[in-house]
Amino acid sequence: MTTLLIHDGAADPLAPTPRTGGVPLVPEGFAWPECGECEGAMQFLAHLPLDTDVVAVFQCQNDPGLCDEWDATGGGNKAFRFAAEGLVPAVVPEEGETRLGAVSALRAERVAADGFAEALDQWADGGGEPRLVQGQLGGAPAWVQGDETPDCPACTAPMAFAAQLEEGHDHATAANFGGGGIGYVFTCGDCREAAFLWQC
Repeated sequence: MTTLLIHDGAADPLAPTPRTGGVPLVPEGFAWPECGECEGAMQFLAHLPLDTDVVAVFQCQNDPGLCDEWDATGGGNKAFRFAAEGLVPAVVPEEGETRLGAVSALRAERVAADGFAEALDQWADGGGEPRLVQGQLGGAPAWVQGDETPDCPACTAPMAFAAQLEEGHDHATAANFGGGGIGYVFTCGDCREAAFLWQC
């Protein structure tokens, strides 16, 4: 079985459910991440509940293509894993490219298929619109260029694949993954760490 993430219309910008865009829900005292290259505020991409935790994904869009935003360790993106309880809306910086143009709800749909490509084909064969498939939860990553599984920055063990994200179903909802790329989210359950990268 493969769990696809399907675009499910507009979402509240503070929704606790899976979504792209809007405002991240974070612990009290959270500091909005800044790019390790240009030092500008990063853009919030996605809110992904995972069991009892939540992953928030960010990447730099202040000077696209110049801040290594595709690299898990380059400083141009950041993913955070939080306990889901007690989260509050983050304070959004006034300067920088901090938010997507629209907020998109994501619904999980399980497909009896082995892997993302097969699941996407089966979903389309059943009448689903392929452009509305926004990624997958769990399973195995559908790498574009080859395996780049990051190591946990805390324990150095290979991280577990959590989700992959398409750029978006239209211009307003789209993240910038190099033009048709795929984003990959990884976590370390023991260390409560998260990481993000993309390939195109």
